[in-house]
Amino acid sequence: MPSSPLPQQLTFLREIDRLKSVVRLTPLLDRSRRENSAEHSWHLALYALVLAEHAAGEVDVLRVVKMLLIHDIVEIDAGDVPFHVPESHAGQAERERLAAERLFGLLPEAQAAEFRELWFEFEAAQSDDAKFAKALDRFQPMLHNAATEGGTWVECAVTLEQVKQRCRPPIEKGSPALWAVAEQMAEAHLGPADGETPDQAA
Repeated sequence: MPSSPLPQQLTFLREIDRLKSVVRLTPLLDRSRRENSAEHSWHLALYALVLAEHAAGEVDVLRVVKMLLIHDIVEIDAGDVPFHVPESHAGQAERERLAAERLFGLLPEAQAAEFRELWFEFEAAQSDDAKFAKALDRFQPMLHNAATEGGTWVECAVTLEQVKQRCRPPIEKGSPALWAVAEQMAEAHLGPADGETPDQAA
């Protein structure tokens, strides 16, 4: 008689509770504290449900939600590395890969394989589902920064050019409509990029 998958599944669910303790730079909209990675993942899942009509391609919303709920689980081991702190980026991709192997490996084999594949698909951002998921992952912090008088943009002295280099490609690929909104928000708080007049930046 095959053994029950339940013990492994419960072990995984206990382990991922630790994601609630991974604190991100992004502030809550009421500015009372910074959000944690579990909250970020939950919020993005709702973004997918609410904003799916704005995806650039045909997307399977359930797959997008799955990607968003698991995409940051690796931060339990690898930590959250904000793009504002480039000196912390070295080796992050390998740390996250190893974390994916360990954490998803706690699950029964079939579920572990599914979660790994979804995670790698999200990271590659080549499918329509992954492009939209990645777009939402970049868009949400921009909305938070815009709603908190610049948030981490101001805190970390980030320029409009840096924001556009980081956020435009993934957001525009996954949802041109969301990039149009995101660009306006960034420009409203950071002004035109170096060498641009306000009209050129618009």
